Amino acid sequence: MRPRYIALLAVFCLYAAAQPPHKTENVILVMTDGLRWQEVFKGADATLMTDKQQEVAPGRREALLPFLWQEIAKKGQIYGNRTAGSDAYVTNGLNFSYPGYNETLTGFADPRIRTNDKIPNSNVTVLEWLHKKAAYRGKVAAFGAWGVISAIVNGARAGFVTNSGYDPLTAPPVTDRIALLNRLKGETAVWDDEPYDSFAFHTALEYVKLHRPRVLYLSLGETDEWAHAGNYALYLRSAHRVDQYLRELWETVQSIDQYRGKTTLICLTDHGRGEAPLEWTSHGEKLPESKFIWMAFLGPDTRALGERTNVAPVTQSQIAATLAALLGEDYAGAVPRAGKPIEDILPFTRN
Repeated sequence: MRPRYIALLAVFCLYAAAQPPHKTENVILVMTDGLRWQEVFKGADATLMTDKQQEVAPGRREALLPFLWQEIAKKGQIYGNRTAGSDAYVTNGLNFSYPGYNETLTGFADPRIRTNDKIPNSNVTVLEWLHKKAAYRGKVAAFGAWGVISAIVNGARAGFVTNSGYDPLTAPPVTDRIALLNRLKGETAVWDDEPYDSFAFHTALEYVKLHRPRVLYLSLGETDEWAHAGNYALYLRSAHRVDQYLRELWETVQSIDQYRGKTTLICLTDHGRGEAPLEWTSHGEKLPESKFIWMAFLGPDTRALGERTNVAPVTQSQIAATLAALLGEDYAGAVPRAGKPIEDILPFTRN
């Protein structure tokens, strides 16, 4: 072998040896609809609470979202505190749900998507893209409180288990616990197309225990529903419950050999909201500030950089490629329109 090639081989070996090992084998993506970055980073807004509400609503961000701040932010990374030089935002320009979920799951904004109508998504999401690969066949699942989630991921075409809204989970085995969840969900009508978050969460949790998917998507919705209703106390309680769900889900998977030390958790929202004291109940194209979101990451491949400050902006369109890259898959290369992975989440890809 020529000396020049020997030198190049030596450099390559040194570079490869310097790269951290890739550990993530499973990814859990959780979204909670319309939870503002303001509450995530600042806690409850006293200007939006009556005296009675202040008695029941937590104030500090650590009290409102203890798992997010005591575990994820300390052992992982969180983006979106605009007061600390960390912008996270959607790129679709519409700042409402279907466009935001599509952008998150496909990696790009689609100008054709301009309503929240329950229309099957013509775009292939990263979930479907992964499911087409042999390593993920039968190992992808999506759950949502909002009934439109099944259409957004286009489960009928994608072929993986999808359950949202008031639909019962019928994937076998339908255990006694799942049958009870199905029944209670159907008997507890709240909003036209969305039951309480508890049904989506506990159904997804049972599915994880039974089937051990490698990729799990869970979408929760009460934070948005109570915000639109102008009920700040219930909005805060829903956010706090989402945090409890994240803890329970994380602790559950860490108790299972397949997931322990080999799973990354990604959390974010689909859009932001307007400013207090009036516009916080709304969002959309006419409220440009509602494009700002937050996102958080926890897993064996994500360095513990905590709350990110004074960093380059990140976008919702980067989530799909980041999710795939955590699994060692090049979604951005296969889908040029998609945003690129967030490099700081992937130390094994850094130069």
